[in-house]
Amino acid sequence: MTQSVIQQLTDTARQIRRDVVTMIYQAGDGHPAPALSVTDLVTALYFQIMKVDPSRPDWEERDRMILSKGHACPALYAALARKGYFSSEVFPTLRHLNTILQGHPDMNKTPGIDSTAGSL
Repeated sequence: MTQSVIQQLTDTARQIRRDVVTMIYQAGDGHPAPALSVTDLVTALYFQIMKVDPSRPDWEERDRMILSKGHACPALYAALARKGYFSSEVFPTLRHLNTILQGHPDMNKTPGIDSTAGSL
């Protein structure tokens, strides 16, 4: 990996961390530590390693991410938005009723989520 790729990933992870803190602050509820702890992993997967296509979220040949630590979903939501699955304008709706950004990932509500995790 080149130094410029590492710098891009570092910058993306930094922005995802900002998004996480902002989302949880705006929600007035959430779990920042789990989300912040997976940020580097999620960034590397979605922006360097995984084969995904936001324009085809159900693409059969895509790589799939299963976030079993559901409380960490704000980091995944931030990565999916930055990747283009949905707009970051929905960030203030984190943990609200009827939003695509539930307190745990829900594959039936959020584009790009491959597996529901946490309580249903």
